[in-house]
Amino acid sequence: MIQAKNLTKRFGDFVALDNISCTIPQGCVYGMVGSNGAGKSTFLRAITGVYRPDAGTVHIDGVPIYENPAKKCEIAYVPDGLFFLTGASMNRMADLYKATNPKFDYDRFRKMTAMFSLDPKKPINTFSKGMKRQAATILALATHPQYIFFDETFDGLDPIMRNVVKNLICEDVLERNATAIITSHSLRELEDTCDQLALLHKGGLVLESDIQNLKTSLFKVQIAFNHEFGEEDFAELKILNYVKRGSVANLIVRGNREETVTKLSAMSPVLLDVLPLSLEEVFTYEMEALGYTAGDILEV
Repeated sequence: MIQAKNLTKRFGDFVALDNISCTIPQGCVYGMVGSNGAGKSTFLRAITGVYRPDAGTVHIDGVPIYENPAKKCEIAYVPDGLFFLTGASMNRMADLYKATNPKFDYDRFRKMTAMFSLDPKKPINTFSKGMKRQAATILALATHPQYIFFDETFDGLDPIMRNVVKNLICEDVLERNATAIITSHSLRELEDTCDQLALLHKGGLVLESDIQNLKTSLFKVQIAFNHEFGEEDFAELKILNYVKRGSVANLIVRGNREETVTKLSAMSPVLLDVLPLSLEEVFTYEMEALGYTAGDILEV
């Protein structure tokens, strides 16, 4: 289990992480989204022990992670900006990983290298951007990590390879009860993979939820009557957004779907339709309710 309490990190006058507190349970896939500069990469570097917090604490399995080599051997971290030794092949990088982490598994390394059709003898600097991301993924997962941290996980990968990487991460989570944190600018990349999602904005954690609860507690209603009506007629509902075009109104409602339908049906509408929202829409309306606009927060 990962616990961050009042986590703060500054770079001069810039506050990259602002008093973040969260608990990430064992055996889950935790997704983080946010705009550039939101703090995603800094958060990953703090919980992997790359950065020392300026305030607050980070614990993994109840122990501090900073300057804790034994616990760091349980972590696989693939940053947004990849690094390989100059001129190194995957085989040479595998030897380096083995020298620093005794759990490195050459058999798994070879199996995944064949799966991705990469030449382990070829210099990595001759690889394409996507191939370099694949190489970093293979090297990280070959350590059988208990904690998997991927920053911009799918950057540069084609749709087929994205699914392969997703499957590999999910296999480790399901089979070994590993914990994964993956970041992305795109909610579409995380929607079918994550158990929980968090939104960072300007260094703060502004929203965190189980993905299923997040999607079911917010929904769209299309409604019409054979008489004039306005938003004031729905005062009993918690409406995040109301738009009326002609005789049909679209409502974004937070609450229990069945109870909402019961209340609206009692008003004898001529049209009543309840529609699910995409995860992207859910986050957009949630953030607008907090006073942020989608353009300020998400890159989709």
